[in-house]
Amino acid sequence: MIKNYIKIAFRTILKNPFYSIVNMLGLATGIAFTFVIAGCVWSELQVNRNLSNYKNQYIILSKWKSPDMGFELATEAPLAKALKENYPTLVKNYYRFDGITSNVSKGDKMFRESMQIGDSTLLSMFGFQLLYGDPRNAFSDPFSVVITEEKAIKYFNKTDVVGQTLTIESFSGSKHDFTISGVMKTPERNSVTKLTADNNNQFYLPEASTAFFGRDMTTWQNFYIVNFIELQDGVSPKMLEKPIAHLMKMNAPPMVPENMKPTLESLKDYYLTASNGLVKRMLYTLSFIAFFILLMAIINFVNISVSRSSSRMREIGIRKVMGGMRKSLILQFLIESIVLVGASTIISLFMYQLSKNYFATLLNRPVLSLFDFPVAFVFIPLAIIVVIGLLSGIYPALVLSSLKSVESLKGKLQTKENIWLRKSLVAFQFCIASIVFIAALVVSQQINFFFSKSIGFDKDYIVTAQLPRDWTEKGVNHMEATRNEFSRMPQVADVALSYEIPNGANIGAAAIFKTSTDSTQSVAAQLLVTDDHYTSTYNIAMSAGNFYKHPRGAYDSSKVVINETAAKALGYKSAQDAVGQSLSVVGIPVIFNVAGVTKDFHAGSMQKAISPSIFMNVNFIQRYRYLSFKLKPGNVASSIEALQTKWSQLLPGSAFEYSFMDDELKKVYTTELQLKRAAYAASVLALIIVLLGIIGLTSLSIQKRTKEIGIRKILGAPVFNIIGLFMKDFLPVLFIGGVIACPLAFIVLRRWLNDYAYRIVLTSHPFIFAIVILGFITIAVIVVQTIKAAVANPVKNLRTE
Repeated sequence: MIKNYIKIAFRTILKNPFYSIVNMLGLATGIAFTFVIAGCVWSELQVNRNLSNYKNQYIILSKWKSPDMGFELATEAPLAKALKENYPTLVKNYYRFDGITSNVSKGDKMFRESMQIGDSTLLSMFGFQLLYGDPRNAFSDPFSVVITEEKAIKYFNKTDVVGQTLTIESFSGSKHDFTISGVMKTPERNSVTKLTADNNNQFYLPEASTAFFGRDMTTWQNFYIVNFIELQDGVSPKMLEKPIAHLMKMNAPPMVPENMKPTLESLKDYYLTASNGLVKRMLYTLSFIAFFILLMAIINFVNISVSRSSSRMREIGIRKVMGGMRKSLILQFLIESIVLVGASTIISLFMYQLSKNYFATLLNRPVLSLFDFPVAFVFIPLAIIVVIGLLSGIYPALVLSSLKSVESLKGKLQTKENIWLRKSLVAFQFCIASIVFIAALVVSQQINFFFSKSIGFDKDYIVTAQLPRDWTEKGVNHMEATRNEFSRMPQVADVALSYEIPNGANIGAAAIFKTSTDSTQSVAAQLLVTDDHYTSTYNIAMSAGNFYKHPRGAYDSSKVVINETAAKALGYKSAQDAVGQSLSVVGIPVIFNVAGVTKDFHAGSMQKAISPSIFMNVNFIQRYRYLSFKLKPGNVASSIEALQTKWSQLLPGSAFEYSFMDDELKKVYTTELQLKRAAYAASVLALIIVLLGIIGLTSLSIQKRTKEIGIRKILGAPVFNIIGLFMKDFLPVLFIGGVIACPLAFIVLRRWLNDYAYRIVLTSHPFIFAIVILGFITIAVIVVQTIKAAVANPVKNLRTE
């Protein structure tokens, strides 16, 4: 019996290929997109789950009174080790690292690489596997290094390279050969080797190598080290609050415990909750989008299935006259619906495989292959088939099977057909599509606002490149001389030497205060280490004074520059009032003089308000990372080529790895750009599903009213009257959907915009534009279909019965 029902289902699909294809494609599109988002979400949820004993492992974060006072990711260098040594019943293991970048070379291969100088517990604590080498002594030699298989292939074109050497440069400019003691299997995504989106450390150096780089992980004066701990079974983070507070009080400088509190964040959740839950919010947003796209596809499917069901009343009547039982009719309709959904789901799996790489690029996140999902996930498509099949088949199964045989044979319902359900579903569908489209427009406006708004500096034709480090007076002098050589190139307008570029990653914070007051009235300011060409290179305007200009060879170490926000925070009524005033910095026994005040500019994301900033000369701090080149307009490619040639002459043995400032700013807004792309993709999918639904429902409506159209034509009705006949069925429904969508979209988008310190004004334009465009496209589809029916031969239409 079931076999016969399945055969009938396939025959029904083949008998009505247009409606079947429209119905299946709409549903398959929704299911495929949902699977893609599910693959992305599942992949993100697995981050850190590959670490051994990840449930007991924590990163120690620093919660500062003011975010500008220090880094949240880093804390006191010796803290994790001290906890393990002093409280072994609470702490099972620990790992700390100092993240650096440096030049690595092998023969003619030379690159700038991200590295971790850390404890020898890296492998044992997190379970990272060595393909080659002995994990017990991989970090025993100060000049040893463990690299990933990916880097082994990059430098040696093979993976078995234990015993080979790589030359690594220190921050004083010296170089030393490091022996490869292990080759690690490239780890899956995690928050240890890839703590932030910008870094991906694949070189691991022993703690003993800190001396070579001029670093120190033993002093409590250093609170810029990443710390991880693994707790004993049954130990909670709360049980470490008093031990941490005690160690901080006994060892840390007084300023640190007064302004910072270390907290433990589980690695199980850290990836999702980092940066105020940025990833979690993104996943929620993508999940909601996928849910509503799927819901729209289901509504389409149910709508068309219900509309098609009434055309089979005579079939039902004949079956009843032939002795068919009602339960058999119900079972037949349900099986047919499930078969149709099953075919749609199979199509969606092919669509998933074909589109997953595109969406992975679109979202900039990995999307799993179908075969990478857990085996239990096979039940999800089965559940979709059963649930949607029952939803779409329950109406014809129950309502039409209950009709009397005579009524069914006449092919008409004695009671008026209830169309309000279908109209409500269409309105809901149009409402969701409108919300998605409006959201895409507003997100796009906000992103464009970021890149079009005056950010306080000129990013055009700016190229940045990281430098080899020699953080000594001699090294700074050499880099200034190198900068001067570059500035003489005809392709270059100006060059700046600095530790920071305006991308939000600065050296740290400085607590500044008026010398006439005390340090308790200090202001937390971003510390920017630059030379005197920084403002001219980036075209940062001065509000008052000058950017510590000085005659060559007469550098004045007492000169500093602040921004307008810092001047206001210090209590000066105007920028001019701050010029010439004395200024002190907590921890630096020098009285500074304010040489000038810059206009405010965005050194990071506009999600946050501009914070106070203080510029200190690179000759005083003796720290640098970048040369920023302001190129002259013209052939950029040839200018880059000229820079490359000059770099190899002035900085031999150093890799010229450059980036444009435009690209650096895009990194700052990576999440927003991903959301923009996802919103546009969702809008296109929503539009496709809406149009497929409108096509299907309009075609069914025309088919049911074919005889009526023929009579109207014979009686002289013009084509536009017949078009209006169908318009009045759909336009009020679309209007209601649009009216409901606008306030809902406004509430959601206003909450999203409130997360940004600088944002667009939410006007009526995107709402009107979205509704008008969606309405116009929908009307166009209806008009095209009805014109075909309206111009047909009325005699042919009258013969339909």
